[in-house]
Amino acid sequence: MRPDYESPLGRWIRAGVIDAATADRIRDWEREQARPQGLRWPVLIALAFGALLLGAGVLLFVSAHWDELSTAQRMTLVLLMVAAFHAGGASLAGRFEGLSIALHTIGTIALGAGIALTGQIFHLSEHWPAAILLWAIGAALAWTLLGHWTQGTLTAILVPCWLAGEWWVRVYENRTYFDEPITTGLAALSFTYLSARRSPSDSPLRKALGWLGGIALLPSVFLISSGWWKIAPAWQEQTVAWAVAAAAPLGVSFVLRGRRTVWNAGAIAWTFALVAINGGHGDRIPVYLWCALGAVGLVAWGIRESRAERINLGIAGFAITVLTFYFSSVMDKLGRSLSLIVLGLLFLGGGWLLERTRRRLIARLRPEDV
Repeated sequence: MRPDYESPLGRWIRAGVIDAATADRIRDWEREQARPQGLRWPVLIALAFGALLLGAGVLLFVSAHWDELSTAQRMTLVLLMVAAFHAGGASLAGRFEGLSIALHTIGTIALGAGIALTGQIFHLSEHWPAAILLWAIGAALAWTLLGHWTQGTLTAILVPCWLAGEWWVRVYENRTYFDEPITTGLAALSFTYLSARRSPSDSPLRKALGWLGGIALLPSVFLISSGWWKIAPAWQEQTVAWAVAAAAPLGVSFVLRGRRTVWNAGAIAWTFALVAINGGHGDRIPVYLWCALGAVGLVAWGIRESRAERINLGIAGFAITVLTFYFSSVMDKLGRSLSLIVLGLLFLGGGWLLERTRRRLIARLRPEDV
């Protein structure tokens, strides 16, 4: 299932014929030769949309005829749905690698649907986080066997979903609805995923993690800053939840970044401090100041490691903080016309100043790292 050159490389390394650095150079050369030439982006877009449409079409077909099938037919259909996609991906490995990866990805996504349908067929326990755990294990096994970046991305999404689901079910049963550990862990993990990017030559998995972190960071911080403390469960349960919310992102960042994890530790500490600052009082000024400081820190982190996406997110976060402060604390104190005038000036002047600052900061980065 892996590329053909992996097996001999492993034997040569164990026999001492080549070292690990030479093996990495061979892998890089093989990957470079395997890259499709010509219309790369159209092919990737076609594969992505084709995979999505194919998976959606299959699921719609199954749901339309579900009531007409017997229990045995339903189970057979579920198994075939998962096996057919993975078999198709295996048959195309080495001939059309992009399509092979797409089919394997659909197969793993279909696994999640298959787990849910199996629970429905046999009326299994309704503890839904267990189903997400099984799905995450399947994605992790596929990632281990195939080494595809899409399987790693699915694993990176499903494991946090399982942890969040376990906590949510626990607090929902106790009717406390204390979801702060979920949003805090999500924000901390977003910082970790965002920091996976190091250079333009990053692996597809690191690029995908960077996109995940960039997409989830601002919404997760917004959820923390706009939420309020709710009735908390027992301190023993809280301790475990907060420990997982801190330790899991920190451990993943150590795997991704090694000794450079100190910046991630600072970002996680900032996230937990935001939760404490926002804890149940009506004064919002400290929250806005802390968010603005975090945006500046994200920009500084991007400058230090020559990462333009962190600078862009930091600038966007600062702008959102200023606008939120204006709408919530300033606009209602002004007259209708004056508030609109000030808002227009804020958009024009502030937008121009932030864009000018952003361009100057990005221009200072090393060209090979942008």
